Amino acid sequence: MIKASDFGEDFLWGVAVAAAQIEGASESYGKGPSIWDTFSKRSGKIKKGHDPKHACDFYHKYKEDIALVKTLGFSVFRFSIAWSRILPYGKGAINKEGILFYHKVIDECLLNGLIPYVTLYHWDLPDALEDEGGWTAYSINDSFNNFVSICAKEYGHKVKNWIVLNEPFGFTSLGYMLGVHAPGKTGLTNFFSAVHHTAIAQADGGRILRAEVPNANIGTSFSCSEVIPYTQSDADITAAKRIDCLMNRLFIEPTLGMGYPGADWDLMEKFSIQHSTWRHTKRLTFDFDFIGLQNYFPLTIKYNAFIPVLQAWEVKAKSRKKPHTAMGWEINADSFYNIIKQFASYPGIKKLMITENGAAYHDKVSGNHVHDPERIAYFQLYLAALLKAKSEGLNITGYMAWTLMDNFEWAEGFNARFGLVHTDFKTQHRIIKDSGFWFQQFLASDL
Repeated sequence: MIKASDFGEDFLWGVAVAAAQIEGASESYGKGPSIWDTFSKRSGKIKKGHDPKHACDFYHKYKEDIALVKTLGFSVFRFSIAWSRILPYGKGAINKEGILFYHKVIDECLLNGLIPYVTLYHWDLPDALEDEGGWTAYSINDSFNNFVSICAKEYGHKVKNWIVLNEPFGFTSLGYMLGVHAPGKTGLTNFFSAVHHTAIAQADGGRILRAEVPNANIGTSFSCSEVIPYTQSDADITAAKRIDCLMNRLFIEPTLGMGYPGADWDLMEKFSIQHSTWRHTKRLTFDFDFIGLQNYFPLTIKYNAFIPVLQAWEVKAKSRKKPHTAMGWEINADSFYNIIKQFASYPGIKKLMITENGAAYHDKVSGNHVHDPERIAYFQLYLAALLKAKSEGLNITGYMAWTLMDNFEWAEGFNARFGLVHTDFKTQHRIIKDSGFWFQQFLASDL
């Protein structure tokens, strides 16, 4: 049985949350609407018509929730700053109540002996900026840089650990190409414009933090999935390479000074060449102190000529009779190990951190208990795979579970429960699940 001490004394254990998913108070205390506030009002976009208006009411219950992080034995609390709570219109007038709120959250972390890891952008763009084109607009970079600068100057004397962006491929593909997440835009033109401005923002944000925050530890986080061809046919292997190019290489390679990946794919080759000048490459590059990896599942990919552009199709875990979570995501700890190794092979990466990992299940409350043995088994499998990678000499410095408590899970609404703590969204009552107590024992076992 693995122990927390197996990972080393300096290894950091934490939980991750995001402003739009937990804060609530979405129309109060001077906050402007975000794209998720607006998107959730569109019919059929969020399951069961759920919205983040109240979410977990972290805005009012932050002391109680931060105390839970401490109770469970974690040392790191990763949270994000809602851009539209600081700047209701994305730029211009600063909302003092918003500034004060995050001071209180940071201070509460420090009071509880927790290390705050602050994510600057976790998908909740101010709606006023989306009206100007959002991430597809060239002007977004000046607005983002202004936001980063305000946060760095305001909180940099207290916060030394920063994550610039959360899952850039996630929000650009789901929000600007497929339209299933906010702001609901579709098409390759929107997607590639959003990709380029996001990649610039990632590097610019790092540079601003480096200039403004002494002794900062600066990272950015990527969603990643091992991409496995369904068969060893040339067609399936080529289709898998295209998906890997988008999901795993699209944002890390320009950050490392390698430019956008071409991947022997005419679509990406064209995009790469368009942005291959020295001016572009230099601006896209930043030497991050660490890279955050967020892994939930592998993808098995099959060639499909009927899918436009990608000509690729995911073969779902269920149809392959593989174990999966309530979201249908394949449970595969070996794949978790493989994707860590894939990213670690880039010589430009100094340190890796797992900034999200977790699983949703159909949790049921029994009395004042939530028994979730599947989630405990999931964490045991994945932490064993992580330890294997670390024991091979990979510089992995921490692990953050997704997530502290059940929350507003984007287009899934309140239906997908990932938390170590159960949330009753009507009463806001919290119950620590068995998985939360498992972590508590795991982290206390070496004290």
